[in-house]
Amino acid sequence: MNNSVFLNTVRFVLLVLTQVLIFNNLHFMGYINPMVYVIFFYWYPIKANRALFMVISFFLGFMIDIFSDTLALHSIASLTVAYARPVVMRFCFGVNYEFQNFTFKNTTKVQRVTFLALLILIHQMVFFSLEILSFSHILLILKKVLTTGVVTLILCTLFSSLFSPKNE
Repeated sequence: MNNSVFLNTVRFVLLVLTQVLIFNNLHFMGYINPMVYVIFFYWYPIKANRALFMVISFFLGFMIDIFSDTLALHSIASLTVAYARPVVMRFCFGVNYEFQNFTFKNTTKVQRVTFLALLILIHQMVFFSLEILSFSHILLILKKVLTTGVVTLILCTLFSSLFSPKNE
């Protein structure tokens, strides 16, 4: 098995287990529930097959939905992030990411954190908009997106610095 495939499979399984066993049971201040599995979209290889990435993203969200009993909220949010990822990469890294020799080690830390923050923001906006499903509660949606997004960004940045390869 290819090393990249094995690494992504291990990351997938560990992120699902970490999310459903640890982070789904944490509720900071009563409503902040970090969604650290979003870091999978950051870690997934840049030049991998996009159709496969969409299927894996759906399956990731589906697994979290099954264990969290959240209908299809995580699946829809994960698919949206997977679909928007190339646009976010173009915004954060410019046209450079489309070249064959592009790697994260050629980017700045600010670009990587911005990329991760935008992925988290998209995920949180879709997730909480569909969870609450009411424009009359827009302030509640924004409060949840902001608070949960900040905690998720902090934890994902910490995970990224701890578990990413040193050459990244």
